[in-house]
Amino acid sequence: MKAIRGAITVKTDTAEEIKENVKLLLTEIAANNGLSERNIICIMFSNTSDIHSYYPAKAAREVGFFNCALFSSLEPEIDDSLRNCIRVMVLADIEDNPRHIYLKGAAKLRKDITKKLNIAIDGPAGSGKSTVSKIISKRFDILYLDTGAMYRACALACVNLGVDCGNEAAVEAIVNSIDISVKYENKAQRTYLNDKDVSDSIRTPEISMLASVVAAHGCIRTKMVELQRKIAQENSCVLDGRDIGTNVLPHAEFKFFLTASPEVRAKRRLSENRLKGFDQPFEDVLKEIKTRDEQDINRKIAPLLKAEDAIEINSDKLSEEEVANTICAEIQGKI
Repeated sequence: MKAIRGAITVKTDTAEEIKENVKLLLTEIAANNGLSERNIICIMFSNTSDIHSYYPAKAAREVGFFNCALFSSLEPEIDDSLRNCIRVMVLADIEDNPRHIYLKGAAKLRKDITKKLNIAIDGPAGSGKSTVSKIISKRFDILYLDTGAMYRACALACVNLGVDCGNEAAVEAIVNSIDISVKYENKAQRTYLNDKDVSDSIRTPEISMLASVVAAHGCIRTKMVELQRKIAQENSCVLDGRDIGTNVLPHAEFKFFLTASPEVRAKRRLSENRLKGFDQPFEDVLKEIKTRDEQDINRKIAPLLKAEDAIEINSDKLSEEEVANTICAEIQGKI
């Protein structure tokens, strides 16, 4: 059983206004959490003292929520509290994390939920960006956009077509035939190349290196950045990459830059590759990390660079959870 919270404000203390807004609030909660009559166990309301013309629980029953226990209570008067507010807690038999809903004037009560968050996390290969971003996306219940996967898919497209990733003219000649899309399935990103799921096949060391090469071409970056900005404009999300804070989302409110020594990053990458079935000597992985850094830092278009307003975090001696804790604390402090 999970508890789903929500709140809404009304303009006037009338039965019609209360019923209309209770219906809106409960309908949004049900739709966003996949609720049905069967899995709603109890609905508990509380309302501020300036709402007294109608019980929210009675309103819920009249607008169709009558197959569960209903309860209403009156909140104490507190100075400077939000006025004309109806709060609710829905107890439901669901497995997924609850999606809390705050509407109208009540949105200010939970800015971490109602405010659109765009979080930019940049850093070199192996700095822990992807893992940390996934942790943060789960904590704030927002999308995680793996921008690196998009460039990997472009590299795979070139390999499939026999195109040299380093030949910009050749890449530009096929750029319009590369159709990259991102879908979220079971709360995880799946990357599609021309309608084929390539989420697993883009994770080889070869494609990883080629992704850095192909990402240096203006035609590829223009195409991918346009798609990334569109997704961020429509959703709260965490984006990780090398130029998110400087180029993709330069106006993002929250920017972070993760660093770590090449040796630490090589150890992390070696562990990741082994889990995926790719076993390499440490020296080879370290060489790849340094080569990738050189490519990313020195490319002419959107190079790896810390945004002036980004918070830098060195993760040499920090776990991924500790880095995520630091980032989340910074965000919570501002919202």
